[in-house]
Amino acid sequence: MSSPAKKRKREVPASSPKGNRSIASFFQGPATKQAEKAEQTPPTVSGDVDQTLSDEALARKLQEEWNQQDAAPASENVRDAGTPTSEPTSALSNLIDDNLEPPNKAKKKNTLSLQSSAGTEDNFSLTVPFDQSPLTFDSTKCADELKGHWTLAGGNASYALLTRAFVLANATTSRIKIVDTLVNFLRVLIEADPSSVLPAVWLATNSISPPYDESELGLGGSSISKALKKIYGLNNQGLKSLYDKHGDAGDVAFEAKKRQSLTLMKPKPLTIKGVYQSLQKIALSKGTGCQETKQRIVEKLLQDTRGAEESRYIVRTLVQNLRIGAVKTTMLIALARAFLYSKPNGAEFTVRSQQELARLKKEDLAEIYNNAEEIAKASYARHPDYNDLVPCLLEIGVTEELLVRCGLQLHIPLRPMLGSITRDLSEMLTKLQGRDFTCEYKYDGQRAQVHCDENGKVSIFSRHLENMTEKYPDLVSLVPQIRGESVSSFILEGEVVAVDQDNGELQTFQVLTNRAKKNVEIGTIKIDVCLFAFDLMYLNGTSLLDRPFRERRELLRSLFMEIPNRFTWVKSLDATSADSEAVLNFFKGATDAKCEGIMVKVLDNTSKNSLPDPLETPNTTATATNSSDKSESKPTKGTRRKALLSTYEPDKRLESWLKVKKDYSSSSETLDLIPVAGWHGQGRKAKWWSPILLAARNPETGSLEAVTKCMSGFTDKFYQSNKDKYVEGSRNVISRPSYVEYYGEPDVWFEPQEVWEMAFADITLSPTYTAAIGLVSEERGLSLRFPRFLRIREDKSIEEATTSDYLALLWRKQFERSQKEAGQLPAPEAELVWQEE
Repeated sequence: MSSPAKKRKREVPASSPKGNRSIASFFQGPATKQAEKAEQTPPTVSGDVDQTLSDEALARKLQEEWNQQDAAPASENVRDAGTPTSEPTSALSNLIDDNLEPPNKAKKKNTLSLQSSAGTEDNFSLTVPFDQSPLTFDSTKCADELKGHWTLAGGNASYALLTRAFVLANATTSRIKIVDTLVNFLRVLIEADPSSVLPAVWLATNSISPPYDESELGLGGSSISKALKKIYGLNNQGLKSLYDKHGDAGDVAFEAKKRQSLTLMKPKPLTIKGVYQSLQKIALSKGTGCQETKQRIVEKLLQDTRGAEESRYIVRTLVQNLRIGAVKTTMLIALARAFLYSKPNGAEFTVRSQQELARLKKEDLAEIYNNAEEIAKASYARHPDYNDLVPCLLEIGVTEELLVRCGLQLHIPLRPMLGSITRDLSEMLTKLQGRDFTCEYKYDGQRAQVHCDENGKVSIFSRHLENMTEKYPDLVSLVPQIRGESVSSFILEGEVVAVDQDNGELQTFQVLTNRAKKNVEIGTIKIDVCLFAFDLMYLNGTSLLDRPFRERRELLRSLFMEIPNRFTWVKSLDATSADSEAVLNFFKGATDAKCEGIMVKVLDNTSKNSLPDPLETPNTTATATNSSDKSESKPTKGTRRKALLSTYEPDKRLESWLKVKKDYSSSSETLDLIPVAGWHGQGRKAKWWSPILLAARNPETGSLEAVTKCMSGFTDKFYQSNKDKYVEGSRNVISRPSYVEYYGEPDVWFEPQEVWEMAFADITLSPTYTAAIGLVSEERGLSLRFPRFLRIREDKSIEEATTSDYLALLWRKQFERSQKEAGQLPAPEAELVWQEE
C-alpha cells in the first residue's frame, strides 16, 4: 500500500509454498559459485538458452551465429557468380520488422526483429494534468481524447493512465493534491471506461479483495527478482547493486527498464483491467506448478510495460507497497467527490455541474463534499467491499440509497465501533456528567464479531475483519445452543478470552495467542475460551445500529442463553457521574480479575426514536441510517458541546464509548511509536544505535511522522539486540523511505516493522518534528520531552501505533489543563476549547 503499514500476519495455509524469501533478502544475498558459472556460460542455438540474457543480448548473440553460418554460402555465391551478394547479413542495424517489409520482398531466413523500447511509452496518458483542481479539470474533454487513444487496445483504459495518477500522487505530500489527483483520475474513468473503475480502485488501494476474503498473491522475493533478471537482462550482481543503491524494488525496476534500449517484440499495452486480472490469476494459482504459473504471469507483466514508470508501479504492486500516500479514507473521499462531478453514460442519477460548484463559497462546497463523503464512508463501514460499493456508485451515485443497497449484510463484517481513551476515571466522569452510562469489564482477549444466518451458517471475524471461523470451531458449535427460538439470524459482538474451564479463571491474552489459527479440530483444542458478549447489531433481518445501546443490550440478554465459562455477558455496572465510589470499586474489581480496565458506554440518546420491532417485522434488507437520529451528533443550541450518541457507529471512535485502562490511570501517559531511524552512538554507545528516531502514524495519508529521538530506558542487552537486528547491509536497513516525514538525515533508516511503548514528560510544539503538523499549528509539529523506552509492543502491528490525531488530542488536553491551572479560562470553557478546534 501507500504506506509502510504491513498487513497483519496470517497463518500460512498448508497448501501454500513455504520458504519464500523477501525480495530484499534475495537482492542482498551473495551469488553462489554455481550461479556465477552459469552466467559466464554462453548460450547456444541448439542447447538451452541462458534465461538471464536480455532480449537485446540474446538477439545479438543469435544473429552473430547466423551470420557465421551464412558466411560460407555467401562466399561460394561470390566465387560462382562473380558478383557480391546484394543483401548484407552481417549488420544487425539493417534488420527491420517483419510487419514493415515490402510484400514483394522475400523474408530472410534466421532474422530477428528488434524494437526500440524508447518509442513504446504512452506519452499521451503520462501528460494528463490530474493534479489540477476538480473545479477546473476538464474531465469530459480528456475522456473523449483518451477513448480514441485506447481504440487500439480494445477500448479499455490503459495502465499508463493509472501510472500517471500514481506518479502525481507520489510527487506530493499534500493530502489535498493527492485527493484531487484521484478524484480527477476517477472522473475520467467514470466517463470514458466505467468498467475499469473497480479494478482501478483495487489497484490504487494496493489490494485485490476485501480483508475477510484473505486472497494473497503469495509471491516470494525470488519470483520478482528472477523476472527482473530475465526481462531486463540483469545478473545477480547488477540486481544487488541497484537494490543497494535505491532500497526499493519498484525503483530497481524503474532503473532497469530505463537501461533497456531494445526488445525482441513490441510490448502489448497493459490495461487496468488486464493488470488486475493478472493479479487475480496469481492469487488463485494453487497446487502443483503454481509457482511456475505465477512466475510466467509476473514476467509477462514486466515484459508488457511500456515505460520505466509502469515498471516501477507494476513491481510495487506485486510487493504490495505502492507508497503513493493514499489509504482507505483517501480513496473513499475521492470516490465520493468524483461521483458528485461525473457519471457514466446512461446513468440516471444527477451530478453537479463544474460551473455550479465553482460558484459556491468555500464553506458551502465543503459541506457538499462532507455530506457525500459521510455517505460513502458510512456505507463502506457497514459493508467494506469495493466489489459491491463501486457498482452501486456507478448505478445510483452518492445518495442515501447507497446505505440501503450497500449496507449491513450477513457474513460480511462491518467495521467495529471504537472507544476513545481517557486518562483516568475522573476525566471519564466529567465527560459523561448528566448521562446514564454503563461500565463493562475490558477483558484481555480478542474482539470477535459473530454472524449467523437463517440456515445456521456461522462466521466469526476479528476487529481487523479477518475471518477466524476456523480458529474457533468450539464457538461455532455453541451457536445452536445460545440463540433463542425467536432468533433466526443475528450479528453480535463480544470478547473471546482464554478461560480455565475448571474454575472459570480468566487467562491472559498471551495464553490465547498460543492457540492454533488454522485447521483447528474441536477434539484437539487445548486452550478453552469463553465469549463475553456485549453488543447486538443485527437481528432477524433488521439492522439495530440506530437503536440506543440500552435497547440493543436488552435484546441480546433476553434472546440469547448463557452457558457457564463458554458464553456469557460482559460483567457490567449501570451508573451516573454521581456514583463515583461505585465506579471506582468496579474498576478495581476489573483490574483484580486480570482485565485491562473498563469500557464506559452511554446508554440512551437524549430523545428516543420509535423503530420497528425486529421480532415482529423481519426485513431481509438492512435499514439505512436514519438521518434524524444523527441530529444528536450536532452541537446543542446555545452550547458548543457535542451531544453523545448511544447508537452503534461503525468505524468511528467516539466519546460515547470511553476506555479507562489501568495503564492510563497511572500518573504518566504512554504512546506506541514506530522506530524508523538511528544515529551512531557516542562514547560508550559508539557500537550501538543511539539515539533512535521514532514516528507516529498519519491515518489519513499512511505516512509516518517523526515525533522524537530517544536514548533513555535502553539496557546494554537491548542496545546490542537492536544493533544486531538493524545491522547495516541487512534487509532491515533501507534507503531513505518516501513515506517517513522528517527533515533531518539519520545515519541509517530502519524498515518500519515494530511498535515501542514510550513514556514522556509532556508534549511540546516543535519546528523540527513533523508529527501532527497542521492539526495544532500550520508550521510546527509536536514532539515529546524526556521520552523513555518502556518495552516492545509485540501484540501490536504498526497499523495500531499511535496516530498523529491522537497526539494532537493529548496536546490539546495538556494545554487545557495548563490553562485551568493558570486560571486563564473558566473550567466549562476550557473543557470545550479543543473540541471546537
